This record gives sequence, structure tokens and C-alpha cells, in this order.
Amino acid sequence: MLRRFRADLHVHTCLSPCGDLQMSPQKIIAQSQKQGVQILAICDHNSAENIPAVLKAAASSGIVVLPGLEICTSEEVHILAIFDNVRSATEMQELVYGYLNGINQPEVFGLQVVANELDEVVGFQDKLLIGATDLTVGQVVVETHRLGGLAIASHIDRESYSIMSQLGFIPEDVKFDALELTRFTTDQEARIRFALPQSCVFVRNSDAHTLEDIGSNTSEYLLERPAFEEIQMALNHEASRMVCLV
Repeated sequence: MLRRFRADLHVHTCLSPCGDLQMSPQKIIAQSQKQGVQILAICDHNSAENIPAVLKAAASSGIVVLPGLEICTSEEVHILAIFDNVRSATEMQELVYGYLNGINQPEVFGLQVVANELDEVVGFQDKLLIGATDLTVGQVVVETHRLGGLAIASHIDRESYSIMSQLGFIPEDVKFDALELTRFTTDQEARIRFALPQSCVFVRNSDAHTLEDIGSNTSEYLLERPAFEEIQMALNHEASRMVCLV
């Protein structure tokens, strides 16, 4: 039997330098429960290091946590790479780290906190996570798919760090699984504004950097159960699964 599940597939933690330090594993899960979010994807900038802690924090919460990253390409386009397991997300992280240059300056960009499931600080990441990698849009999408993940173009209607702001179009050979919209643009407005076909699949996520933002922009998915493969089916319009924008 299919039913609706509320999902926020773009949430940062205190690991992202622009993320609030209150974005710790336990607090993220508590706020997600408060907001009625049933499926959550953790997508820190260019890193997946806090995902194991969030998974442990969510163990008895009833919330399904999907591992992901928000990768900044060489064109300064943000792309969500979301996976069904930590191993694949970690492999993607190692690839990204190999193409990521620079050292973080906490006084300029903010702290990059690695936490455990008890919200304790266990370390700091020194790589410049806010920076752009040397991977192109095409490479990020191909590698995400190679690892079995979903590639979603982040906030395409924003004036910075989106594929439309940076390139102005979606290359024909780049196959995104979905395009993310902010709450300020309807799907029809996006199709007209960016000359996109009716076949494009849109999703909405909060891109939360603070606790208050979690669940502020979500999609509902018609699924049999809250799981990665079910969302994948919904994005492909398979077996009556679908995305229901709210």
C-alpha cells in the first residue's frame, strides 16, 4: 500500500562551515521529529564525515537518514549526491577530497565540526569544505551514478551556486535525477523561466543551515516505505511512486 512520506533531502550539519554550530546530530533529529520530517538526507559541503553520527542519533527516532554530500563543482555549481549507504557516500567523499584544494580559515569561513552521536565534538576538518572542487558537473553526476546514488541539481532558481546561475542551461549529456527548487518558485514558473521540459522532476528541500530551517521546504513522496530505493522509483515515476510537491 502506498502512502505519503515527508522528506527533506538537503540538510547541513555543524561540519559545513556556513552551518550553525547548533546543527548537531541529536538536535537535527529532534527538530526533524518536531517538524514531521520522516526522511532526511544529510548533505554537508563536500563531506560526509558527520553522517555516521546522525545515523546513530536517529536509530530509535523512526526517521530514515540518507547519506549524502553537497558537492561544489569546478563551475561552482552545487549538486546533491545522495546514497543508500555510508560506504558509497564515503567513497564519494574520498573522491571529492582528492579534488578539493585549500585549508579552512575558521575565522573567515567558520568552524568545521566533526561530532559524535552524543553531540560531542570529536574533531575539526581542516580542508576548505566551502571551496570548489576540480570536478566538473558532468564528472560529479557520472561518479554519483557509478556509486549507485542520486544526483540532484541544488536550488536551481538561486542566483548563485546553481546550474542555471553558473551555466544558464543543463547540458544535454548531464542526466540529473531531479532538480531542486526553493519555496519561492513553482514548478511551472521554473519550466517557463528556464525553458525546461515537462519531463523534468522537481523536488523541494530546506537546505537547512540552522535548526529552525529544517522542514521549512519539503516534498512529499508517495511510497510503499521510507527508503532510498523507493525515492529512486518515485523520481523515475515507477510502480505508481511519485513526488508530490508541497
